[in-house]
Amino acid sequence: MFKSLFKAKPVHREALDLYALAVEQARQPVFYTTLGVEDRIDARFELYTLHVLLLYVRLRHDSPRSAELAQAMFDHYVSALDNVLRELGVGDVSVGKKMRKLGEALYGRMASYEKALSEFDLETLKAGIARNVYGQDDSEHAAVLADYAFACHAALASQTIAEIERRPNWAQISE
Repeated sequence: MFKSLFKAKPVHREALDLYALAVEQARQPVFYTTLGVEDRIDARFELYTLHVLLLYVRLRHDSPRSAELAQAMFDHYVSALDNVLRELGVGDVSVGKKMRKLGEALYGRMASYEKALSEFDLETLKAGIARNVYGQDDSEHAAVLADYAFACHAALASQTIAEIERRPNWAQISE
């Protein structure tokens, strides 16, 4: 009885694997070399958020199991944020405040990006990426990153959940 009580559910292991694949994709050198994303923790947070969101949006409405997988992946992401804060030396008393601030930023970006993706609103997505990833009102690279996000959204939509679980087929960055 205790073995099954403390054994990780398969969906949680799969969600952790998916989260790791989103992070792996967000760490591709092309984002930092060709697209000019600065290699800072906040810029990496933005790329991680974008990739987790792309998977989350794809998985959430497919089936009850994929919705559970999407939520578990998102939960892993939030847990990873908490762990990073602690590794950076943020004290226990401050972690809650910082997590609340990060959570607000995370939910705001996800809501904005998801709406732009669902409405095929390239300009809104481009403006959000310019502001959040590049810290500017406009960026020549923001348009390329927004195009990439739309291409990933389409690529993920064309894949089965089983294919995504094995390894998502992300779009390529047009250079």
